[in-house]
Amino acid sequence: MTSGNNSEISASTLVIIPTYNERENLPKIVGRLQAALPATHILIVDDGSPDGTGTIADELAAADAQDRINVMHRTEKNGLGAAYIAGFRWGLARDYAVLVEMDADGSHAPEQLHRLLDKVATGADLAVGSRYVPGGTVVNWPKRREWLSRGGNLYSRLALGVGVKDITGGYRAYRRAALEGLDLDAVESHGYCFQVDLAWRLIKGGASVVEVPITFTEREIGESKMSGDIVREALLKVTAWGMRNRLDKLRGKA
Repeated sequence: MTSGNNSEISASTLVIIPTYNERENLPKIVGRLQAALPATHILIVDDGSPDGTGTIADELAAADAQDRINVMHRTEKNGLGAAYIAGFRWGLARDYAVLVEMDADGSHAPEQLHRLLDKVATGADLAVGSRYVPGGTVVNWPKRREWLSRGGNLYSRLALGVGVKDITGGYRAYRRAALEGLDLDAVESHGYCFQVDLAWRLIKGGASVVEVPITFTEREIGESKMSGDIVREALLKVTAWGMRNRLDKLRGKA
């Protein structure tokens, strides 16, 4: 990261980490993030984890002498999208200039966050950490999951007519103004599809969306939250958005 903007943008950055049953992973990812970018603030959004993740989050916050770790306790598991929107609202109610999405399971390397922040610092409204641009890679991912991801991204690009190669990617940095321009109440997507939804809304609104290469590493501890329901939701919603977009264009030409 360029030295001129490093400390300034890091101090105004909120990293939102949703959690559900991540008690073993959470201290590791928080420790890595604090080592990589000590000035960043962290909001842990726990969806009532039965394994005690919320308690671990509280302990991390209590031990943080700089008061840069906050915890939001939600009473039920409403999906990734709802957790992030709650985190966005929390961050927008404060003075953060950049809001970041990061998984708790270690799949997103905090050591590469500066790549995303660099892009926002130089004008991007949304910087997506991409597995599928030159320099991006996946590590220890089962081939079935990788091809599912690649297929989902390809289908989304074709259906929506966009060029973002990793539109489902969940490692992201948003400029504050870009999120303020969205109607978060209208976002109904929850899991896999949530990332497509927000990027699509920003692209339609004329926002600058860029991709930077990242290394995505499969979790070593715990289980993936991916499910058949999440995949089906994504397929149905992306298809509907694509059809609606094409109809709108046809009406415009008519």
